[in-house]
Amino acid sequence: LGASIVGVFSNRADAFGLDRARRAGIPVAVVATEGDDRPTYDRRLADVVAKSDPDLVVLAGWMRILTAEFLGHFRVVNLHPAKPGLFPGTHAIERAFAAWVAGEIDESGAMVHWVPDEGVDSGPVIQWTTVPFEPADTLEAFEARMHAAEYRLLVSAVGSVLDSDPDSGPPGVDDPPSLSTTISPRRPVSHD
Repeated sequence: LGASIVGVFSNRADAFGLDRARRAGIPVAVVATEGDDRPTYDRRLADVVAKSDPDLVVLAGWMRILTAEFLGHFRVVNLHPAKPGLFPGTHAIERAFAAWVAGEIDESGAMVHWVPDEGVDSGPVIQWTTVPFEPADTLEAFEARMHAAEYRLLVSAVGSVLDSDPDSGPPGVDDPPSLSTTISPRRPVSHD
Protein backbone atom coordinates (compact mmCIF):
# COMPACT_ATOMS: atom_id res chain seq x y z
CA LEU A 1 0.00 0.00 0.00
CA GLY A 2 2.92 2.36 0.56
CA ALA A 3 1.38 3.97 3.62
CA SER A 4 1.85 3.97 7.37
CA ILE A 5 -0.85 3.97 9.98
CA VAL A 6 0.10 6.83 12.30
CA GLY A 7 -2.62 6.25 14.89
CA VAL A 8 -5.85 4.47 15.70
CA PHE A 9 -8.55 6.40 17.52
CA SER A 10 -11.84 5.40 19.06
CA ASN A 11 -14.52 6.81 21.29
CA ARG A 12 -14.83 3.35 22.90
CA ALA A 13 -12.06 1.90 25.05
CA ASP A 14 -13.22 -1.65 24.24
CA ALA A 15 -12.96 -1.26 20.44
CA PHE A 16 -11.26 -4.31 18.91
CA GLY A 17 -9.28 -2.10 16.52
CA LEU A 18 -7.39 -0.60 19.46
CA ASP A 19 -6.15 -4.04 20.56
CA ARG A 20 -5.06 -4.89 17.01
CA ALA A 21 -3.21 -1.57 16.74
CA ARG A 22 -1.47 -2.04 20.08
CA ARG A 23 -0.27 -5.51 19.05
CA ALA A 24 1.11 -3.98 15.84
CA GLY A 25 2.90 -1.19 17.74
CA ILE A 26 0.63 1.55 16.39
CA PRO A 27 -0.16 4.46 18.73
CA VAL A 28 -3.76 4.46 19.98
CA ALA A 29 -5.97 6.98 21.73
CA VAL A 30 -9.43 6.80 23.22
CA VAL A 31 -11.35 10.05 22.99
CA ALA A 32 -14.48 9.43 25.06
CA THR A 33 -17.51 11.62 24.47
CA GLU A 34 -17.73 12.71 28.12
CA GLY A 35 -21.22 14.07 27.50
CA ASP A 36 -19.99 16.73 25.06
CA ASP A 37 -22.23 18.05 22.33
CA ARG A 38 -21.13 16.95 18.86
CA PRO A 39 -19.15 20.09 17.87
CA THR A 40 -17.30 20.18 21.19
CA TYR A 41 -16.43 16.49 20.98
CA ASP A 42 -15.33 16.83 17.36
CA ARG A 43 -12.99 19.72 18.25
CA ARG A 44 -11.40 17.58 20.99
CA LEU A 45 -11.12 14.63 18.61
CA ALA A 46 -9.57 16.82 15.90
CA ASP A 47 -6.98 18.11 18.36
CA VAL A 48 -5.97 14.55 19.30
CA VAL A 49 -5.90 13.27 15.71
CA ALA A 50 -3.98 16.34 14.47
CA LYS A 51 -1.06 15.44 16.73
CA SER A 52 -0.48 12.41 14.46
CA ASP A 53 -0.45 14.63 11.34
CA PRO A 54 -2.36 12.17 9.11
CA ASP A 55 -2.52 12.60 5.36
CA LEU A 56 -5.87 10.82 5.38
CA VAL A 57 -8.37 9.83 8.07
CA VAL A 58 -10.04 6.48 7.42
CA LEU A 59 -13.29 5.73 9.21
CA ALA A 60 -13.73 1.97 9.58
CA GLY A 61 -16.33 1.08 12.16
CA TRP A 62 -16.71 4.69 13.29
CA MET A 63 -20.37 5.03 14.25
CA ARG A 64 -20.66 8.76 14.94
CA ILE A 65 -21.58 11.50 12.50
CA LEU A 66 -18.71 13.98 12.38
CA THR A 67 -19.30 17.72 12.15
CA ALA A 68 -17.36 20.43 10.35
CA GLU A 69 -15.42 20.91 13.59
CA PHE A 70 -13.58 17.70 12.66
CA LEU A 71 -14.12 17.39 8.92
CA GLY A 72 -12.74 20.88 8.27
CA HIS A 73 -9.27 19.74 9.34
CA PHE A 74 -8.72 16.47 7.48
CA ARG A 75 -9.33 14.51 4.30
CA VAL A 76 -11.74 11.82 5.51
CA VAL A 77 -13.00 8.63 3.88
CA ASN A 78 -15.49 6.11 5.25
CA LEU A 79 -15.97 2.39 4.71
CA HIS A 80 -19.67 1.47 4.52
CA PRO A 81 -21.07 -2.05 4.04
CA ALA A 82 -23.56 -1.26 1.28
CA LYS A 83 -23.59 -0.25 -2.36
CA PRO A 84 -23.84 3.48 -3.10
CA GLY A 85 -27.27 4.86 -2.27
CA LEU A 86 -28.47 1.75 -0.43
CA PHE A 87 -28.84 1.11 3.29
CA PRO A 88 -27.18 4.24 4.71
CA GLY A 89 -26.46 4.32 8.42
CA THR A 90 -26.26 1.52 10.94
CA HIS A 91 -27.07 -2.17 10.50
CA ALA A 92 -26.59 -2.04 6.71
CA ILE A 93 -25.56 -5.70 6.48
CA GLU A 94 -28.59 -6.87 8.44
CA ARG A 95 -30.93 -4.63 6.44
CA ALA A 96 -29.48 -5.90 3.14
CA PHE A 97 -29.89 -9.49 4.28
CA ALA A 98 -33.51 -8.83 5.26
CA ALA A 99 -34.13 -7.25 1.83
CA TRP A 100 -32.67 -10.35 0.15
CA VAL A 101 -34.85 -12.67 2.25
CA ALA A 102 -37.85 -10.54 1.19
CA GLY A 103 -36.84 -10.99 -2.46
CA GLU A 104 -36.08 -7.29 -2.97
CA ILE A 105 -32.38 -7.58 -3.92
CA ASP A 106 -30.00 -10.29 -5.14
CA GLU A 107 -26.72 -8.62 -4.20
CA SER A 108 -25.33 -6.07 -1.81
CA GLY A 109 -21.86 -4.60 -1.57
CA ALA A 110 -19.55 -2.16 0.12
CA MET A 111 -18.17 1.25 -0.69
CA VAL A 112 -15.51 3.68 0.39
CA HIS A 113 -16.64 7.28 0.06
CA TRP A 114 -15.45 10.75 0.94
CA VAL A 115 -16.93 12.37 4.04
CA PRO A 116 -17.18 16.06 3.12
CA ASP A 117 -20.09 16.90 5.43
CA GLU A 118 -22.56 15.48 7.95
CA GLY A 119 -24.44 13.44 5.36
CA VAL A 120 -24.82 9.78 6.30
CA ASP A 121 -22.99 7.55 3.81
CA SER A 122 -23.76 10.03 1.04
CA GLY A 123 -20.35 11.45 0.12
CA PRO A 124 -18.76 11.03 -3.29
CA VAL A 125 -17.89 7.38 -3.89
CA ILE A 126 -14.23 6.49 -4.36
CA GLN A 127 -14.67 2.75 -5.03
CA TRP A 128 -17.31 0.10 -4.48
CA THR A 129 -17.76 -3.62 -4.89
CA THR A 130 -20.67 -6.02 -5.08
CA VAL A 131 -21.22 -9.05 -2.87
CA PRO A 132 -23.85 -11.43 -4.26
CA PHE A 133 -26.09 -13.51 -2.06
CA GLU A 134 -25.77 -17.29 -2.25
CA PRO A 135 -28.85 -19.56 -2.34
CA ALA A 136 -28.47 -21.00 1.17
CA ASP A 137 -27.02 -17.86 2.75
CA THR A 138 -27.25 -17.20 6.45
CA LEU A 139 -26.71 -13.78 7.94
CA GLU A 140 -23.45 -15.00 9.47
CA ALA A 141 -22.09 -16.35 6.16
CA PHE A 142 -23.12 -13.23 4.27
CA GLU A 143 -21.63 -10.99 6.95
CA ALA A 144 -18.31 -12.87 6.74
CA ARG A 145 -18.19 -12.40 2.94
CA MET A 146 -19.10 -8.73 3.34
CA HIS A 147 -16.26 -8.15 5.81
CA ALA A 148 -13.76 -9.94 3.56
CA ALA A 149 -14.88 -7.75 0.63
CA GLU A 150 -14.67 -4.63 2.80
CA TYR A 151 -11.07 -5.37 3.81
CA ARG A 152 -9.95 -5.78 0.19
CA LEU A 153 -11.91 -2.72 -0.91
CA LEU A 154 -10.55 -0.50 1.84
CA VAL A 155 -6.93 -1.25 0.93
CA SER A 156 -7.63 -0.63 -2.76
CA ALA A 157 -9.56 2.60 -2.20
CA VAL A 158 -7.09 4.06 0.29
CA GLY A 159 -4.28 3.21 -2.12
CA SER A 160 -6.16 5.00 -4.88
CA VAL A 161 -6.63 8.10 -2.74
CA LEU A 162 -3.02 8.16 -1.58
CA ASP A 163 -1.76 7.72 -5.14
CA SER A 164 -3.74 10.82 -6.18
CA ASP A 165 -2.90 14.45 -5.53
CA PRO A 166 -2.08 14.62 -1.81
CA ASP A 167 -3.68 18.06 -1.52
CA SER A 168 -6.96 16.96 -3.06
CA GLY A 169 -10.09 16.09 -1.19
CA PRO A 170 -13.54 14.94 -2.11
CA PRO A 171 -14.91 16.02 -5.50
CA GLY A 172 -16.75 19.29 -5.16
CA VAL A 173 -14.88 20.32 -2.01
CA ASP A 174 -11.85 22.39 -3.00
CA ASP A 175 -10.95 19.79 -5.59
CA PRO A 176 -8.89 20.17 -8.73
CA PRO A 177 -11.00 19.43 -11.82
CA SER A 178 -9.09 16.22 -12.52
CA LEU A 179 -9.80 14.61 -9.15
CA SER A 180 -12.80 12.61 -10.30
CA THR A 181 -10.71 10.84 -12.92
CA THR A 182 -7.65 10.55 -10.68
CA ILE A 183 -9.61 8.84 -7.90
CA SER A 184 -11.90 6.93 -10.27
CA PRO A 185 -15.14 7.44 -8.36
CA ARG A 186 -17.76 4.73 -8.64
CA ARG A 187 -15.19 2.30 -10.01
CA PRO A 188 -16.17 -1.19 -8.88
CA VAL A 189 -13.54 -3.46 -7.41
CA SER A 190 -13.68 -7.19 -8.00
CA HIS A 191 -14.51 -9.22 -4.92
CA ASP A 192 -12.80 -12.34 -6.29
